[in-house]
Parts: sequence; C-alpha cells; structure tokens
Amino acid sequence: MGSAKKNTSAARKARIEEMRRAEQSRERRGRILTITASTVVVAALVAGTVFLVQSQSDDEPAADAKTSGSFVTGSDGVKTWKGTLGRTHVTKSVAYPMEPPVGGDHHQAWMNCNGDVYTKALDNVNAVHSLEHGAVWVTYNSKAPKADVDALAAKVKKTPYTLMSPDDKQADPIMLTAWGHQRTVTGASDPNIDTFFEKYVQGEQTPEPGAACTGGLSK
Repeated sequence: MGSAKKNTSAARKARIEEMRRAEQSRERRGRILTITASTVVVAALVAGTVFLVQSQSDDEPAADAKTSGSFVTGSDGVKTWKGTLGRTHVTKSVAYPMEPPVGGDHHQAWMNCNGDVYTKALDNVNAVHSLEHGAVWVTYNSKAPKADVDALAAKVKKTPYTLMSPDDKQADPIMLTAWGHQRTVTGASDPNIDTFFEKYVQGEQTPEPGAACTGGLSK
C-alpha cells in the first residue's frame, strides 16, 4: 500500500513537472511572437483587455452562482462540497455561498497560479477559474501570524499550480482551497498542508486538468 502511494505521488509530480515544462515552452514561443509584433500595439491591447475585465467585474451587479449543495466534513478535516458547482463564464461578480469559494461560475480570465503569491485580496471570480485548472489556493486573514504567512509564501513559490492571497472575509486565519474541497490549518508547520497539496494540486477533482496556470491575470 505504501509503495502504491509512493508510485501515485511520483506519477503526479512527474505529470505536474511535464505540464510545467509545456507551459514554459508555450511561454518561449509566445515571447518570440511578441517580439515580432509592435510593442506599443500589444501593450495597448493588453491594457485595454485588463481594463475591460476589471470594469465588467466591478460595474455590473452581482449574479447568483449556479451552485447548490452543502459541505460535508470528512474524518481528515477536509470539507467537500456535495452538490453542484457552476462552471459558466460570466462578466458579473458572483455571490458565492462560501468564503473563499470552492467553485462556481467565474470569469473567463484566471489568476496566474504558477506559485504566485499576491499581497492584496483577489477577485473571487478570477481565483475560482484557477481552481478549475487544478490549483490550490492558500488564503489567510489578519489573524494569521506573519511567520506563518512568510513560510507559506515560500512553499507556494516553489509549487506549480498554487497561489496565495489575503482574505479578511474568511472565518479562520489560514485556509486551503481546491475545486470542491477546503480545509483550515493551524499554521505553516501543520502536516495537513503537505497532505492537501499532494492530493489536490492537479488532483482528481480538477475539472480541466493540464489547463494553463500562466497567461492569466497577475494583480
């Protein structure tokens, strides 16, 4: 049984590393194409796109998430959403039934989640799209000790398909979220962090395995 677990872990790590190399290759091709285009025009288009995304998210009224169900807490302390999680792309903000959200309708633009650490709160509609791609989202509020925040940031930066940000709306100091799954941890040394990462980073719950975690928004 232990050997099977090790083999599964090694296979998942190899798959993540393979996807990371594929993303790096796509990035290199993208840079070559960008160099051949007009820098001014490209910059203007990017700026206009980001402005449009933010304007649509901020200006339009909240929409109800096409989400129904409730959490069921397992013996391992992980809460699993039992029910439906919408996956429709929307231009409005979404009223999610939990904070941070574990899924639901979301914006077409995802947050970069290739070990990205953000120091400001994210728009949930973008972070949820990252979850759909198989990312684990680490969040913390003002009650989390700075030492734990710093240690978690260092871990996230070394882990593809993860992202981290503050969230003062959440109930507990430190929380881990994947698509359809969530748990609270006691601090950066909590062994449940490694367990959660191992299981849910590009885990079986991922609606779109292998989808990019770069090329999105970087707040």
